[in-house]
Amino acid sequence: MAIAVYPGTFDPITNGHSDLVARASALFERVILAVAANPGKAPAFDLETRVSFAERVLEGLHNVDIRPFDQLLVQFARDHRATVILRGLRAVSDFDYEFQLAGMNRRLAPEVETLFLTPAEQFSYLSSSLVREVAALGGDVSAFVHPLVEASLRERSASLRRQER
Repeated sequence: MAIAVYPGTFDPITNGHSDLVARASALFERVILAVAANPGKAPAFDLETRVSFAERVLEGLHNVDIRPFDQLLVQFARDHRATVILRGLRAVSDFDYEFQLAGMNRRLAPEVETLFLTPAEQFSYLSSSLVREVAALGGDVSAFVHPLVEASLRERSASLRRQER
């Protein structure tokens, strides 16, 4: 069986991400959740926190490893003997960008395949940025993230509101 890398910023990890990882863990010998440093996106949570969230949220999946990364994805895949890059496709709007990435990755590393999984229906609209926005405005995100992540989002939102006063 192959090793798959599921890359992303995971800022924060959502139930949609967790669902995709759980399903992938049944398909692959090992799944590596590769948490991108991605400072250009100005993540809400630092890399160490995002890795920690993922470790806690996915701790019951024994063939899943969580690793930070800040290099070219195909090189990360090669370094970890992964032959599959796993990507989630929520909507048609995701396809153009993902198609471009898959093409570039194939050109850079023809031995690494990109595999797309669609989310479970109840998570098809879910994104980390949407969860952050709802939380920042005081909305209930308990149905979208693990309780640990929910508490951290609530704390972060309260801290930001205090700073604005």
